[in-house]
Amino acid sequence: MTCDYISLARKGVQALKPYQPGKPIEELQRELGLTEIVKLASNENPLGLSPKVKAMLIENLDELSRYPDGAAFDLKQALAKKLGVHAGQLTLGNGSNDVLDLIGQVFLDGSASAIYSEHAFVVYPMMVQFLGAKAIQVPAKDYSHDLDAMLAAIEINTKVIFIANPNNPTGTWLGHAELEAFLQKVPEHIIVVLDEAYAEYIAADIDYALGLKLQLQFANLIVTRTFSKAYGLAGLRVGYSVSSPEIADLINRVREPFNVNTLAQMAAVEVLGDEQYLADSIALNNKGRSQIEAALKDLGLDFIPAQGNFITFDTGTDAAKVYENLLHRGVIVRPISPYGLPQHLRVSIGLESENAAFIAALKQVI
Repeated sequence: MTCDYISLARKGVQALKPYQPGKPIEELQRELGLTEIVKLASNENPLGLSPKVKAMLIENLDELSRYPDGAAFDLKQALAKKLGVHAGQLTLGNGSNDVLDLIGQVFLDGSASAIYSEHAFVVYPMMVQFLGAKAIQVPAKDYSHDLDAMLAAIEINTKVIFIANPNNPTGTWLGHAELEAFLQKVPEHIIVVLDEAYAEYIAADIDYALGLKLQLQFANLIVTRTFSKAYGLAGLRVGYSVSSPEIADLINRVREPFNVNTLAQMAAVEVLGDEQYLADSIALNNKGRSQIEAALKDLGLDFIPAQGNFITFDTGTDAAKVYENLLHRGVIVRPISPYGLPQHLRVSIGLESENAAFIAALKQVI
């Protein structure tokens, strides 16, 4: 082979590294021959599917021979009612990751710049690089977004600012007043993307920026959410954004036809109406968070106070070694050195028994 195919690729692709998901259970079984494995690496809902969703999916398998509803009418109507927004404000995606990509395609190119925080979701810099835009990473403040520094980083060609709230992988969150004050200072021609993938897990007594409420005030704000976490549909891939109708129209222009499949649409509608499932998911998460936090304290390990369904903790050493030792004990967590945190690991909150298995393995390793 004499052709340098890498040189044929777009500049933004040539140096791009593929996204690394959490290690699958099957892969660890193949590598180490383990049978008892606990996966706490991908922030999945440990309850599994809602029983109502499972029954509905089985009943509708015959629908898979037909194309999905490209307009996703039923899902948009259900979301609009649930969120108190107009269907014309919604854009649907194959997970919220898809929606983030669509936003980038609409607003970013080689003449633009985009701002995001250190330790923020790795998809932001990947997308910016792919699209050829200038990436402006702002140093974090206490593992969270430094909003003042992000304002100061705005350049004449800045088109988009990405904010994750709560932030993945650190779990930090922003209060309503501080984010509102930030948005008041952002020029209206700059799009602010508020990534709320974990918003359902926020405790009721926490001062948290209400993205949908702020979107009513700021036309340049886009709120993205997902059904992959608290709603337990990670394998079906359903996400969405809420924005002004004008911005939603732009995003929908680049959305691929049928990007949300038939069963995913049906499952999302079904789980939106299953309030007990959501309540159970949140209750289980709260209990599991307390269980893991207590264990980390007993081990003398610092962790980042978090809202979400995961906890990021400081191993006090090279986290890669701790990660590998946990793997050999059948526990999969997430190394986050690509986020600039080489001593930290992120553990998803699981069932009580899964959390206990992680705690036991971590005690052996530490």
